[in-house]
Amino acid sequence: METYANALLYAIPAFVLLMSVEMLYGHWKGKQTYVFMDTIASLSSGLTNILKDTLGLALILVSYPWLENTLSLVEITATPWLYLAAFVCIDFASYWSHRLNHKINVFWNQHIIHHSSEEFNMACALRQSVSNLLGYGALFLIPAALLGIPEQVIGLLAPLHLFGQFWYHTRHIGKLGWLEHIIVTPSQHRVHHAINPIYIDKNLGAIFCVWDRMFGTFQEELDEEPPVYGVLKPVQTWNPILINFMHLWSLAQDAWQTKNWKDKLRVWFSPTGWRPADVALKRPVETIENVHDFEKYAPKNNKKLSYWALFHLLATLALLLHMLSRFASLDPKQLSLIGLALFVAVFGYTSIMDGKKWALRFEQLRSFLTIGWALMVLEQDVSIYTPWLVYGILSWVMVVYLIRRNID
Repeated sequence: METYANALLYAIPAFVLLMSVEMLYGHWKGKQTYVFMDTIASLSSGLTNILKDTLGLALILVSYPWLENTLSLVEITATPWLYLAAFVCIDFASYWSHRLNHKINVFWNQHIIHHSSEEFNMACALRQSVSNLLGYGALFLIPAALLGIPEQVIGLLAPLHLFGQFWYHTRHIGKLGWLEHIIVTPSQHRVHHAINPIYIDKNLGAIFCVWDRMFGTFQEELDEEPPVYGVLKPVQTWNPILINFMHLWSLAQDAWQTKNWKDKLRVWFSPTGWRPADVALKRPVETIENVHDFEKYAPKNNKKLSYWALFHLLATLALLLHMLSRFASLDPKQLSLIGLALFVAVFGYTSIMDGKKWALRFEQLRSFLTIGWALMVLEQDVSIYTPWLVYGILSWVMVVYLIRRNID
């Protein structure tokens, strides 16, 4: 985890730089693809995902080292071929894991966050899951285990494979000629994020598009069918933590309310979107019928609220980077408490962005508790907890201002 934390110290500024370039280019071309609150929500989601990954918040059901030790048949010793084979195996595993997320109800819950933005830009690439709490992904790496690829090689290449999927989340790059037959391009990934009927569940590849062409899930972007982004059941919130679990909650409700005992189990593992007939009749769920005629989520806000949301994003991002820079010196309890404080902060300020009536009082309580916690642990490490004390005080002052101005 320490290696991953160190890698993020370089990756996060690089992501921010690329997003800034995309914003400036969109402004220059008069084709801006960023919406302020949507961008705040996307970056906040990325922050929660980084926390979940760096803190190791997952139960590993099957580990790759165990598969390697159990299934290894050969050993590749030539270094270039070893790394090439490992990268191809990771990409193959990514395709099937991604396809599972799209096709099965319970697994869609951990992927809906990535598709929840109704925009398409590099920021939405950072909408990654915190609900994938069961680690079963190694099962898709069985080919790598059979080849005897060392776990260290998989561990090195997996983050690079993930970071390599960032650049093609853009509307500003057209088709790339012969590369369209080899790698995943912006054009292909625009199709993947689209909710147009012809585009649904297509282009599931991560780096190489050959898997989509091989297994029948490829779809070219059509000039006559411009992509429309989001999900067919709009999430209607900026809160990434709610988005991460809303589909799971819906499945749980269906399983509880259906009178058919077989359907109580079937609902979890049926194709995405399937619901028990009796529940669907009693509790219908609205979906987008005409993708070219629906209203995007845009709750009323003003400039003061926008500046306030930006402050919280920048503050929590700075606190995250501070945690990553001190990762090796923090014990598990300290990391857990800092991670929890960041999760609660994101939940609070994105709820205010949604205009929830209770959110301001929640934020007032959170700020008060943050100040109290920071004061209690300040003696342990002044350099770690002073920024938290400052953040808590500023949050308290600002939320009191918002309450008095009735800005919600």
